[in-house]
Amino acid sequence: MNISVVIPLLNEDESLNELYDWIATVMQSNRFSYEIIFIDDGSTDASWDIISKLSQTHPEVKGIRFLKNYGKSQALHAGFEKAKGDVVITMDADLQDSPEEIPELYNMIVNDKFDMVSGWKKKRYDSVISKNLPSKLFNWAARKTSGVKLHDFNCGLKSYNHEVVKHIDVNGEMHRYIPVLAKNAGFSNIGEKVVQHQARKYGVTKFGIDRFIHGFLDLITIWFLSRFGKRPMHLFGALGGIMLTIGFIFSVYLGIDKMFLNPHGRLITQRPQFYIALTTMIIGTQFFVAGFLGELILRSKPNRNRYTIKNAINLN
Repeated sequence: MNISVVIPLLNEDESLNELYDWIATVMQSNRFSYEIIFIDDGSTDASWDIISKLSQTHPEVKGIRFLKNYGKSQALHAGFEKAKGDVVITMDADLQDSPEEIPELYNMIVNDKFDMVSGWKKKRYDSVISKNLPSKLFNWAARKTSGVKLHDFNCGLKSYNHEVVKHIDVNGEMHRYIPVLAKNAGFSNIGEKVVQHQARKYGVTKFGIDRFIHGFLDLITIWFLSRFGKRPMHLFGALGGIMLTIGFIFSVYLGIDKMFLNPHGRLITQRPQFYIALTTMIIGTQFFVAGFLGELILRSKPNRNRYTIKNAINLN
């Protein structure tokens, strides 16, 4: 199979038939073998009914329905697990991503040998204040922190080599940072393509300004995981060592001062340096304990239940 198209969605019943027809036209005109995997992330409208009807007449349509809304990251993870195509394309279901971009995204993976290609919506049809400016700030911070030189981390239109989606773990709200996850997994040949952005035709956006707040918090998380995710003791041990050293220096100073320089002065417990020494040594010990706990957790394999599937269509 040439291409798997993975489409997470939430309450997009008005656009699904049109989106399918558009994708099918592009695929057939380019003679691709393909599958379309719709992941219904807990929709409360008729989205699942439409997916079910499409699957009855079009065997290339497959569907996963979550029991409730788990989020885009979990939806993508479920789609990646089931994808069989040599190239995996992700896109949104709101018709703002153009399927006409699929052939070039496919060629960049197959012919140009990119591990993944991220879309760049250079010209956007969103609100300048609520989406464009926060998005530019967010992307700037993501580039500086991650070292991945992309202009648009948030673009849902991306293409992947099959091996990439099978080796990355998308959870939480980390779908914004899939290029960073891919880089951390060793897939460093990441490209970018300017793609067409369509104005929303149906419905309303599911994202508000809070997504950028969550995005910055996730950015800190992924920076920490990429730097110290496999060696937490390197961070916490270093911080603990610094704090213990500060406490030890203050303790030595207090001891020398009391014994030799000012034996008849105030008691050690009456001096602020004593509490500085005590506090820093306690904090340093806690950092060391945190580092050891991190190493123990890292070596364990918890069973993480990310989502519960309610229905599935055409999945082996």
